[in-house]
Amino acid sequence: MPRTNTADIAPATYTYEWTDAEQTTLRRTDAEGNVAFVPTDPANRDYAEFLSSGATAADYVAPPELPEPTTEEKVNHLLSDYGLTREEMLAALTAK
Repeated sequence: MPRTNTADIAPATYTYEWTDAEQTTLRRTDAEGNVAFVPTDPANRDYAEFLSSGATAADYVAPPELPEPTTEEKVNHLLSDYGLTREEMLAALTAK
């Protein structure tokens, strides 16, 4: 079986983006789509690699706020918390 010379392996290429407004964690993605979360700790070798590479991270973008649920959605959620469907609740209320 042939041995791979580590000099023949190309260095990994990553893209970076901040995961929070405080810039405490980076999301690092490689060319295959693999993701790693890198804390901004100087003792972390992945963060040290980021700093020494001269790479930049995309700005943090806050997720959009979710709309307020409708009354019907709230009721359905409450019923599901009790393992009930709307039909089961209506049947229980109309039972004699």
